[in-house]
Amino acid sequence: MDTSTAGRRVLITGGTGSFGLTMVRRLLDRGVGEVRVFSRDEAKQDLMRRALGDGRVRYYVGDVRDFDSVERAARGVDFVFHAAALKQVPSCEFFPLEAVRTNVLGSANAIEAAVRNGVGSVVVLSTDKAVYPINAMGMSKAMMEKVAQAYARNHPHCGTVVSCVRYGNVMYSRGSVIPLFIDQIKAGVVPTVTDPGMTRFLMSLADSVELVEHAFAHARPGDVFVRKAAACTIGDLVAALCQLFEVPVKYDVIGLRHGEKRTETMASSEELARAEDFGEFYRVPVDARDLNYALYVTEGDLGGRPVKDFTSANARRLSVPEIIALLRALPEVRAELALREPALMP
Repeated sequence: MDTSTAGRRVLITGGTGSFGLTMVRRLLDRGVGEVRVFSRDEAKQDLMRRALGDGRVRYYVGDVRDFDSVERAARGVDFVFHAAALKQVPSCEFFPLEAVRTNVLGSANAIEAAVRNGVGSVVVLSTDKAVYPINAMGMSKAMMEKVAQAYARNHPHCGTVVSCVRYGNVMYSRGSVIPLFIDQIKAGVVPTVTDPGMTRFLMSLADSVELVEHAFAHARPGDVFVRKAAACTIGDLVAALCQLFEVPVKYDVIGLRHGEKRTETMASSEELARAEDFGEFYRVPVDARDLNYALYVTEGDLGGRPVKDFTSANARRLSVPEIIALLRALPEVRAELALREPALMP
């Protein structure tokens, strides 16, 4: 399958989010024929329409919970990026069935709509919170991965390639902690930290888009692609931001929120035992066996090679200067620093 998006039609569910906007701009730069932005928020669509001003972008109001609206948006499409989701851990803890309806059933709708319309490839976006999940958001994303893999396993001759990508915290995405910390620093408020020793993976929006593009170029049905991201402690992240904005390094510890982990896992040891190493990425293939296990194993070594989970605690740890360098590379942070410069002048 030709995975080039030049001159093709691409549908992005949840297309008005941080990932969607970045992906749309990347596709436009690469000569896409048409991008369909599908979301339920008409106000954000209007803002996006005015910001981009490009006739190749078409806007579809709908909800992934409603199969008919997704199916209409998928007609005549070559590729689907499924980014629509409920992503906030605390809110999903209070409304877990809403997470199921959007993240599990909505994802099933997006996959089925793509298949019915003969879409060449569907990439669904997952999270490190889907591995060993302890919160409703992570559990719903883990089920989303299972839905995608089950479709690939049960339809081996389907013309639509369904795959997943899994990544950690995307820096400066909507609702993430970095813009919260910056707002607190700008307001003269001491940043509030759940646990300074908590570790998290860090990725830029560009990194997340590259992971999706890698999946389109290399995916086989049911694959899960994992990026080898670096990590940092929340305490070091706050220290980096305080140094960047030239304020004393201070924070108030408020304790873990509902459903939070101290350490995230990007890939389990069981997955890594059968994963392929692509340098910057792992590919975890789907277990394509059926339920007749006796046909596959008779004798010999039944165990995989010993490996550890890939976690934010054992990933490469970023130092404070390295975090500062990453933050300086973010356009949003540069814009905040530029706004602050006049205030610093005599």
